[in-house]
Amino acid sequence: MFTGIVEELGEIVGIESAGDSAKLTIHGPLVTQDAVHGASIAVNGVCLTVVDVKDETFTADAVKETLDRSALGALGPGARVNLERPVRLQDRLGGHLVQGHVDGVGRVVSREPGERWELVTVSLPPGLSRYVVDKGSITVDGISLTVVEAGDDAFSVALIPTTLALTTLGHKAPGDPVNLEVDVVAKYVERMLGARAAEPAPETAGPAGGVS
Repeated sequence: MFTGIVEELGEIVGIESAGDSAKLTIHGPLVTQDAVHGASIAVNGVCLTVVDVKDETFTADAVKETLDRSALGALGPGARVNLERPVRLQDRLGGHLVQGHVDGVGRVVSREPGERWELVTVSLPPGLSRYVVDKGSITVDGISLTVVEAGDDAFSVALIPTTLALTTLGHKAPGDPVNLEVDVVAKYVERMLGARAAEPAPETAGPAGGVS
């Protein structure tokens, strides 16, 4: 489990293709300080398992499902990536609960610069808009952000100077893909309400104690 608070801007230094999967080697001096084989690290919001650690880099496998459902497959050596280690139970939850499971890939639609911040609009894949609400939380490339305005096929977020300087969103241009993870609480609520609606109506007792 993650919080969507990016710890470090890393760099992909190697990609080894293996048919329908890939092995990524990523430079990240901070997140590798305590990384071990089997540890989890979120890369642009995708939870990956560390298989090797060496010289401030770590290597992780990305299987077909990961490449199909995220924008990691579009990246190459030299690409910058947002990195975050899992939250510890005693840590503060600075962002919101993030699983590192990408729900879909959106694209940057536009950027509107302000004096010290930017309003960025991102497209929403079909089926995700029902989970996105004004002032709710969403994860974009592993970054926990607050939705400014939610539409049927896009949403906007306001990026402060820190986000612009220390994450990949400071460099994304219109048309660039981004990984999206909606608030998991919204998905659980939808599931529970759907199950309740599908339940048969309870039987009621008649006046003589029978069943009507």
